[in-house]
Amino acid sequence: MTSEDLKKTEKSRVVRAPTRGSYDRETTYGILDSTPLCHVSYIIDGQPFVTPTFQWREGERIFWHGSSASRMIRKCEGQPVCLAVTRLDGFVLARSAFHHSVNYRSVMLFGTPTKVEGREKELSLENFIEGLFPGRWETLRPMNEMEIKATTVLAMPIDEGSSKIRTGPPVDDEEDYALPIWSGVIPVHPAVRPPVPDPKNLDNLDIPGHVTGFKLD
Repeated sequence: MTSEDLKKTEKSRVVRAPTRGSYDRETTYGILDSTPLCHVSYIIDGQPFVTPTFQWREGERIFWHGSSASRMIRKCEGQPVCLAVTRLDGFVLARSAFHHSVNYRSVMLFGTPTKVEGREKELSLENFIEGLFPGRWETLRPMNEMEIKATTVLAMPIDEGSSKIRTGPPVDDEEDYALPIWSGVIPVHPAVRPPVPDPKNLDNLDIPGHVTGFKLD
C-alpha cells in the first residue's frame, strides 16, 4: 500500500472477486465525482438505517448535508458510518442465469463525520452547487441566516475504504460458449432530458448555460 492508497482494513478489504477491488485514490475520486447520489448507513438504537442523499468531494474529504432536524444528520455526527456510491454501467447477459451480472463502478467508505461550521459551511454549500451547476451560485439569492441555521453539513476524511469495478462481457462456463444463446452487455448511461421551466418563471428568461450544458459524465 502506498501513501496515496485508501486504508485496506478488514472492513474495507474486497473479499468477493478481489481482483475487481481498488484502493487507489484517483480511481475512488473519479467514481465519487461522477456519482453525486450516495447512501449513508448508520445505527439508531441498535437498528441499522440507510438514507440516500447527495455527496460532494473537496480534496481528501467527502461532504453531505441535510436538515438540522434530520435524525440521519444527528445520528451520523461523531459516530461511525458507512457511505456508498454506485454507478450502473450495463446489464451483463450470460448464457446461464447464474452468470448474469452487471457492469458497475462503486465506492464504499468508512469513517466518523464531523459537523462543518461557520464560513467553511457556507463555502462547502457553494461548492456543492457549483460542482453540479458551474456559475449558478452567483446568480442566486444569498442564503439567509435562517436557511444556514436550518442546514447541517457533515464532512468525513476519505481514508478507509475501497472501490470495486466490473467491466466487460459475461464470463460463462467454457462448455456454455457453444450454446446458441445471445450473450453480451446492454450498456446503461445516464440520460439528461431537456430542462422543464418552472411555470412561475418570469417571462422572457433565458435558460442559463449551466442548465443547457448540464451533463453527468
